[in-house]
Amino acid sequence: MPDITPHSSESSPTPGESPFRQGAAVIETALKTVPSSPGVYRMIDQGGQILYVGKAKNLRKRVSSYVKTTGQSTRIMRMVSLTRSMEFVSTHTEVEALLLEANLIKKLKPRYNIILRDDKSFPYILITSDHDWPQISKHRGARSRKGEYYGPFASAGAVNETLATFQRLFPLRSCTDSEFQNRTRPCLQYQIKRCAGPCVGLINREDYLDVVDEARAFLSGKSHSLQKKLAGRMQTASDGLDFEQAAILRDRLKAMAHIQSKQTINLPGVDEVDVIAAHQDGGQTCVQVFFVRSGQNFGNRAHYPSHTKDDDPADVLSAFIGQFYDGRPAPRRIWTSHPLDDAALISDALSIAAARVVKIETPKRGPKKELVDHATLNAKGALVRRMAENATQRKHLEGVAAAFSLTEPPRRIEVYDNSHISGTHSVGGMVVAGPDGFEKKSYRKFNIKNQDLAPGDDYGMMREVLTRRFKRLQKEDPGKTGPEISGSREQWPDLILIDGGQGQLSTVQEVFDTLGITDVALVGIAKGPDRNAGRERFFMTGKPPFSLPEKDPTLYFLQRLRDEVHHFAISAHRAKRSRAIGRSPLDEIPGIGAKRKKALLNRFGSAKGVGQAALSDLEAVDGVSKATATTIYNFFHDES
Repeated sequence: MPDITPHSSESSPTPGESPFRQGAAVIETALKTVPSSPGVYRMIDQGGQILYVGKAKNLRKRVSSYVKTTGQSTRIMRMVSLTRSMEFVSTHTEVEALLLEANLIKKLKPRYNIILRDDKSFPYILITSDHDWPQISKHRGARSRKGEYYGPFASAGAVNETLATFQRLFPLRSCTDSEFQNRTRPCLQYQIKRCAGPCVGLINREDYLDVVDEARAFLSGKSHSLQKKLAGRMQTASDGLDFEQAAILRDRLKAMAHIQSKQTINLPGVDEVDVIAAHQDGGQTCVQVFFVRSGQNFGNRAHYPSHTKDDDPADVLSAFIGQFYDGRPAPRRIWTSHPLDDAALISDALSIAAARVVKIETPKRGPKKELVDHATLNAKGALVRRMAENATQRKHLEGVAAAFSLTEPPRRIEVYDNSHISGTHSVGGMVVAGPDGFEKKSYRKFNIKNQDLAPGDDYGMMREVLTRRFKRLQKEDPGKTGPEISGSREQWPDLILIDGGQGQLSTVQEVFDTLGITDVALVGIAKGPDRNAGRERFFMTGKPPFSLPEKDPTLYFLQRLRDEVHHFAISAHRAKRSRAIGRSPLDEIPGIGAKRKKALLNRFGSAKGVGQAALSDLEAVDGVSKATATTIYNFFHDES
């Protein structure tokens, strides 16, 4: 994006003014230097947090609208009241401003913007073209490998199911090039008739490439002509009494019909389209995206953008589309459930990013409208289920607040546990839960670094984990560390659960006393007598231990939180242990890479054999110089 010119403005509000007038004064000061060109503006609060990112065809005109005292929504009034500085970026065109705005919103996640939080990449089916025997596989991420990419699919499950059926229809290899090169006998995929066995010469290259061409034709939407071709070959084989070949072709036709029954959409002339539909209820919005490619439905996914109750479905869709296609290619057509006021502008922006024409339309009748209505119905059903789940979650959080005498239901709960075997490969785990359930993106693991801890010192490990976590949090968001609360507070918990009893609780309380943290509730949860579930004891500073009724739903909820962190910590510990088992002492020696390591192991049989070798024997290994041999010898003999 050429010649993007940044500007910034900051002003100190006058004491005694209303919060809105203080923010408006900052904006009025900024207007003195704001250009009338297209661009992007950022509104920033006193703590430096980005409140809002917006784009404008005329920056001066758009920003000046915020200082009006009438006709403003509650959301705008609140946002202006918090504004203490502004930043501006001028662009050549409004289209460039829209692209930059979407990128900044996705990156900065401002509090008052509509935000798409689920920005995972989508999987594709890849048929490679950089090998004599093309491979078929699931692919996610950058398209760096040569080949044809088909998709996107809505989920890994959708692409896995398609591939499983697809390989019965087109038995292409799915193994890596390395596995293919080193195969001496057919693998299991060949035994279950999902690969033709090219690695061991069970099919000639010409016939294999014919299957590859058929697979490409099917994924490109030419399934009907392919069906006729296979049906003709089956009849010819049957007439020639080659019933085994006829049965193979019959099974391929059945597999093709199975895929088509689930995926085919009858929309003549439509090569690729994304159907995006929104349903709004209770201040929440569900956006369903259906992927249609080559007349086939590649699945759908529900998204729940974060926004305020003032935003209508069309506003949500406009913001969603800009962020959804930031960093991923847009299809030639996008059909929406609601007309967008800035559809032409978004189309231009997506066309520039995709280097081809992208049209955004809202179908009014016919099969296109039926498909959009189907997507809308799915969005409605998904939102109803989510609201029901959230209602249950809110009840659980209210129960937690009552059980632990909290002033309000916790917005964020962090749960901690440690895992180790006799103090080795020690790992601390943290899981997070809130109104929307478990927040897996916020999970964290902590490799225990303190080498002075006694083996199995759970208190010391807990002290290290909590100290590292909250020292960093105080640095990144210092607002919530005492009686005066400011800052974003999004990453600060309202409640901490410790898997342990009075000892672990006292350790964490000491950490908080040292750091000056006074406004986070601490609770230890310990298994009851004989470690029976349902008889847990809860520990809080300044209160005697207590239990909850065995059939209390809040107790089940707390058990689930405890079990989640327990499983997470154990999984992290096992992964660390597995990596350690796979490592060799040779990996720790400077200058020993994969080739030298292989040469040493081939010569001496094991790392132990290398350690017992004489210096002269080490020097005799190919690729090992005298200096390297000395380094290896000293490593095992503790010499300087």
